[in-house]
Order: sequence, then C-alpha cells, then structure tokens
Amino acid sequence: MPLYKLSRRALHTRNLPPKSVNSQHPPLLPPPPLFSSPPDTAVADKAVSILKYYHHSHLDHLTPQFTPETTSYLLLQSQNNQTLILKFLSWARKSPFFGNQLQSNCISIHILTRFKLYKTAQSLAEEVAAGFPDDESGDAVFSCLKDTYQACRSSSAVFDLMVKALSNMKLIDRARNIMNLARCHGFMPSVLSYNSVLEAIIRSSARGSAELTGSVYDEMMDNDVSPNVFTYNILIRGLCSNKEIDRGLVLFEKMEKKGCLPNVVTYNTLIDAYCKMGKIDEAYALLKLIWEKNMEPNVITYNVIINGLCREGRMEETKKVFEEMKEQGLSPNEITYNTLVNGYCKEGNFHQALVLHGEMVRNGLSPNVVTYTSLINSMCKSKNLRRAVEFFDQMQARGLSPNDKTYTTLIDGFSQQGFMDEAYRLLSEMTNKGLSPSIVTYNALINGHCVSGRIDDGLELIKTMTAEGFCPDVVSYSTIISGFCRNFDLDKAFQMKREMGEKGIFPDAITYSSLIQGLCAQRRLTEACELFKEMLKLGLQPDNCTYTILINAYCGEDDIGSAIRLHDEMIEKGFFPDVVTYSVLINGLNKQARSKEAKRILFKLFYEQSVPHDVTYDLLIESCSNIQFRNVVALIKGFCMKGLMNEADRVFQAMLEKNQKPSEAVYNVLIHGHCKDGNLQKAVDLYREMMQRELVPHAITVIAITKELHKVGMTEELMQILQDTLRSCKVVDGDPAKVLLEVNYKDGNMDAVFNILAEMAKDGFLPNEVRTG
Repeated sequence: MPLYKLSRRALHTRNLPPKSVNSQHPPLLPPPPLFSSPPDTAVADKAVSILKYYHHSHLDHLTPQFTPETTSYLLLQSQNNQTLILKFLSWARKSPFFGNQLQSNCISIHILTRFKLYKTAQSLAEEVAAGFPDDESGDAVFSCLKDTYQACRSSSAVFDLMVKALSNMKLIDRARNIMNLARCHGFMPSVLSYNSVLEAIIRSSARGSAELTGSVYDEMMDNDVSPNVFTYNILIRGLCSNKEIDRGLVLFEKMEKKGCLPNVVTYNTLIDAYCKMGKIDEAYALLKLIWEKNMEPNVITYNVIINGLCREGRMEETKKVFEEMKEQGLSPNEITYNTLVNGYCKEGNFHQALVLHGEMVRNGLSPNVVTYTSLINSMCKSKNLRRAVEFFDQMQARGLSPNDKTYTTLIDGFSQQGFMDEAYRLLSEMTNKGLSPSIVTYNALINGHCVSGRIDDGLELIKTMTAEGFCPDVVSYSTIISGFCRNFDLDKAFQMKREMGEKGIFPDAITYSSLIQGLCAQRRLTEACELFKEMLKLGLQPDNCTYTILINAYCGEDDIGSAIRLHDEMIEKGFFPDVVTYSVLINGLNKQARSKEAKRILFKLFYEQSVPHDVTYDLLIESCSNIQFRNVVALIKGFCMKGLMNEADRVFQAMLEKNQKPSEAVYNVLIHGHCKDGNLQKAVDLYREMMQRELVPHAITVIAITKELHKVGMTEELMQILQDTLRSCKVVDGDPAKVLLEVNYKDGNMDAVFNILAEMAKDGFLPNEVRTG
C-alpha cells in the first residue's frame, strides 16, 4: 500500500494519552498530513532504483523533479535501508533543493538518529538550525520533528540530539525552548540535553552564566533527571574556570556521596585549576589520589602538571614528572614537548630545550609557532642571532608561518645589538605579509635606537608611531628616559617624566629605577632616596635592580649600615639578592674592613677585642642560610667573583650541614671559582663529586677546568672530562662539532678545542649556564 495512503489513514487512529519519550514506543498521537500534495512516487521509485545499482551522481538529471513531498516520500519509503539512505543524503545535501525542505531534513535527522549515526545527524541538525534563521525560537523545527516522529518510528534521542546541535552552535535560548516544548508535549529531555545546555552556558563565559547554570541545574533536579559524571564534570569545570575551586571540591565530594564516581576528566579539571593557581603540590596530591583509586592518569593529566610546573619555573620537578609519565607507558604528545621546550627556554636552559626539540621531531611530532618563537627568543637573549635566524628559516621550511610575536622577537634581538637596518628590514617583511606591528614591536625599535646612543631617532619613532595611530606607553617613555640617564642627561630624563604625566601615562617601577640609577651615577644620593620614597608612596614596588642600585650608592658613600638595611628590607619584601647585589655588598664590606670601628658598627659588636677578618661576611652567609638557600648561587658566585673562595666554601658547607642538595649551578660556580683561584685539585674533586651525583657540568665550567688541566699536563683527567662533555651533547646538530673537536684534540690543537667548546655552548649543543635571577 502506498505510503501516502498510510499517512492519511493515520489521521483516524485513536487519540491516546502521550508516553514519555524515554519509552521505547512513540506516543500514539494522530500526526497531521505529511504531504500537502501527493508525491511523485514514480520519481522516488526511479531514484531508489538508480541508488541501488549506480553512483548517486546519476540522480543529477532528476533534481528539478524533487519536490518536498517526493523527497520525504523517498526517505520514508527507504528508512530501513541504511546504505541507500546515506547514498541519497550524500547527494541531496549538496543539492540546492534539499536545504529549503524542512520536513525532508527533519525526517533525515530522525532516520540517522535511529541508525545511531549521531555525528552525521548532528551535522544535519546544525545545517537546519543555520538554514532557517527566521525560526529564532526553534518552534518550527520542533513542530516538524514532532509531526514526523511517528512516521519515522523515532525515539527520544532525536530531541536530545537537536538540543545538542543547538547548544554546540551556542544557540542556548533556542536549545532550552526545544527542551521546554518537548516537555509540554510529553517528551522528557534526558540528561544528555541538560549536559549539552550546561556545557554551552559554561563555554560561553557570558555575564550571568553562573546564575543560568544554576537555573538549568535546578530545572534538571525538579524534573527528576539524575546528573551523571559528565554533568558533574561540566559543573566542576565551570566553577574552576571561575576560580571557585573550593566550590568545585564541594561538588566533587557531593558526587562521590551520591554514588557517582569521578573519572580521570574530573581529576584533570581539578588538577588544572590547582596548577593555574600555582598550587602545584595540591595538584600532585590529586595525581597520587588517582593511582590510589586504581584509576590511570592520561597524557592530559601529566600535561597539565608539566604546564603548571613550567609556569612556576620548577624545571627540576618538571623533569621528574616527564620521566614518570614515560615510565607509566604514556607517550608525550606535541603539547607535552612544546610546553617543555617553552619552559626550558624561559629558564635559559637552551641546551635542554634543543634536546627535547630534537626528540619531538624524531618522534614525528611538530613544534608549533610558539615553540619556535621561544627558541628564537632564547637565541636572541644569548646574543646568538645566527642561530635565531636559522630557527626562523627552519620554521618556515616546516610550513609554519611566523606570527607577529615571532617577528617582534627577532626585531628585538637585532635591535638589542644595534643592528637597526636588519631590524627595519624584518619590520618591512612583517607588514608586507599582512602582519601588524604592535606597541611591543615599536618599543623594541625605540630601545634599539637608545642602546645605539641614537636617542633622537627613538624620539622620532615615537612621533611616527603616534601619527600611525599607536599611543606610546610607559615602556616607550621609560626606554627613552633610561637612554637619557645612561647619557647623564638627567634634565631631559626628568622632562620626559613630566611629559608622561601630562599625557596621562604614569611612570612604573622601571621608570623610577632608571631615574634613581641616573641620580646615583652622579652621586646625588639624597635626591635618589627622595625619588625612592616617592616611588613607595605611589604604591610602586621596587625590584632587585632598584635595591641593588641604592645599595651600591650607599657602599660608594661608605654607608654600609644603610646598605645592609636595604639588603634586609629587600629580603623581607620577597626580593632575593642576585650576584650583582652580593658583589656590591662584598665590595663595600671589603672597603670597610680596613676600619675596626666600622666593623663594630656594622655587626653591633660592643666590645674592644679584635674582630676576625672573616666575620665581615657572616651576616651575608647567615641571611642566605635563613631564606632556605634560594639565593645561595648568587652569594657563592659573588664570593667567587671576588676570589673569596673560603667564604664560598663556607656557604657550600652550610648547605650540606642543613641537608640541602647543591644544584648543578652551585657546583659549576664553585668549580669555576676554584679554577680561577688556582685550586685545581679542589676543582677536580668537586667535578668528580658532581658527576657522581649525576649532575651536568656547564660548558663554561668544562672550559675553565680543561684549560687548567692542560696547563699542568694532567692529560688523563683532561681527556676524561672531554669524553664526559661530548657524551652530554645530545643534540644531533652538534655531531659535526664533536667530530671537529676530537680531531683537534688528537692533533694537540687545544686552542681550537677550547674555541669549539665555546661555540658549541653558544649554539646550545652543550649544557651551559642557566639564568638564576
């Protein structure tokens, strides 16, 4: 019997009460007529015959004859033949007539959903939502799905799918209206619909999203729809992204009490939130809890923790987590490697960044633009522009297009070294590629002019950028002020500060530090101190640089008491002295050491007996010990630079006594210091101790110790250290240099050996000094 007659007969079925769509059987409501006019059954039958034996392109000549009725008839007639339906839809969805036929689309969604081809059905549902923009509320789509429901022998899943499609398109109001209409007509949306809407609300991050989320969740509870693990994950993620991790943890506990077990996604969400807050220890505790619950963390779990550690600069711990990840049988992905390379670049450990870069490429993974920009930035900071350009060319050879940050990084690198012609060539190349320079780009160029002593060119560039619509910021002006201060032109520097204020640009800590440095350089300490007080009144926090400038100025005036007071103040405020600060203090203390009275004032020793020479440095050693050795490398380096190896050894010994494990940096500084001071045996002993602890000597250390060994003819020790060094080179690009080094060593050309070692370090082929502050 023709389907048209069946559908007409359906009008006379009994009017029974509706059933929930969660039932396997559809509600037996009398549907309206499916066809406003009879379909062309001959065309439909002909199309079906073609589809059974030929490619769907053979239907093209029938396109003009496919009325909405004919299309719907074909779909309903063939609704149990999955292969035929898919072939027809593959053809019809590309044809203009199909997009305008709401009924045909709704029937197709019903059939695809029944076949459990959810991805295809959702794609079609999204096309319907976009193809009928006048249906802003979704009423027409719902009515059509309802009217064709029975003829397609459909199920509740079709409404869940439509809600998901609308939610995916961020059409939250329309999705909620479909849910409301479904309920009003006896169809009860499932947890899938609620999850889709909640996900869309949280992803939107719109104002009032928290209230809307609560409203939807309450509605869910009122309708006796039980949340599942996905619901809780969505809600916890929403709270965590809103920095409400405490509420997220409450929900985490609530889901467990309700018998809904968290999965790895739940833990990953909380771990990520902790990491973003800098609470890495809490994040790692959750990782341990995953194992305790007999669950298995995934790559995302480890990536989140690695990213958190890298952000905090805790690279030693990052290395351990990375190794643990691999031990658990998880393969690091591109995100893992890109995060690690960026982290090591920020730390200044370019060698390790290169090792991981090479490893990821060998594993078939691709570095991204951000990674290459980090590598370029590291090379620029180490003043190795040749290697920076190599990476710039390499990324383009891999099909990656440099972005505005990449160009700005390279422009800054050339500007810092005064190569302004090359910097402007890159600026021109950047704009020709349609990339717009930012204020950061212009500031890099301004700095380049000032570094080159061409401050007038920097001022001219400020005028140019203003004419082009860029407003100079505090960095632009501070750079010019710093340039004037370096040129001892303080009148113009302060004039520029006044000009900033007139334009509504407020000086920052760097502006004040530059001016304070300029005043101190001219021994105008009183004015510098007044400026320092002004800075504090404005709520601007001085940094290491500001404190060190003033400490140096006080030492220059023989006012060691004030210098020490500032040293203590900077530690109290959480700024840890660096090697420059300690060098300045050590210089001042050396100078004051000539006066016994000055020593008594400094250490408040109110007695007349003589003071041992080394007591001069006790205050520094004690203060360093009391802040858990966070600045121990700086202090040891400060002593080594001044040849005060006894004091450096005392700090090292204090570390060991307090069960502190000396880092690579501590050993490298001490070895280098003892080599300079002629204590070769001590340097060799420290080197051996370092190797036993599986720590890696830096290139500068290797060069220092091998030079001394060569001088005294200790060839066996020298050869052993060179072999150790070459083994530490894990970058494939360094292989030619290794061969060249071995050849020169065999020929006895030690000057060439030392030069090759220096070049290898500069190019990142050997571990080298990492920035410590």
